[in-house]
Amino acid sequence: MTDPLPDPFLDQPDWAPLPPRPIAVLPASGRVELRGRRVRVGQPGLGWRGDLRADDRVVQGSRTYVPVIAEHEWYRAEADQVEVFAPLVPVDRVWVETVGLRPEQPPAEPDRLVSLDAPTHRAPTPVFEADAVAGRRVVHVVGSVEHRDLRAVTETYSSAEGDICVRITPEVEWYRWAWRGQTPTTLEVPVHLLWIE
Repeated sequence: MTDPLPDPFLDQPDWAPLPPRPIAVLPASGRVELRGRRVRVGQPGLGWRGDLRADDRVVQGSRTYVPVIAEHEWYRAEADQVEVFAPLVPVDRVWVETVGLRPEQPPAEPDRLVSLDAPTHRAPTPVFEADAVAGRRVVHVVGSVEHRDLRAVTETYSSAEGDICVRITPEVEWYRWAWRGQTPTTLEVPVHLLWIE
């Protein structure tokens, strides 16, 4: 009777879910599908612009271009089936956001300085560590499934059950709220299941 009781949680993972896979930014000149993908445009040494979506490459003469659309316009075009203006950007000035691989070990303390040679993307940040979240892109992690293309509609608040939560909505509804004034449907999610993308 002096043997210790076995630990029922010994082989179980931590209660907190794993963070989502990080975003990797790749040159659009590679063999990557572009239609509907998030992209960044810019020039090395100058800067980058995000919140854009791409369409399929266009070849004019000997040059390859990418039609680039502001993200809110892309969603409006897709949802309402309307034509929108898409400037052609040389392919060498376009980078594609892709979901990267999960790091084998947690990243060291992030370096705040970045190279200006190509656009970068910070690792996912837990919502409970963020200063502000409303309007930001978030990833909702349920078990091993990552739900992306979501926006936070509120800041953190205490729910009726006493959980710290954020209300989220699909991005198409987030943008529809802007162009039609239609209030989005939202989902209340505990902050420990959300990361800023």
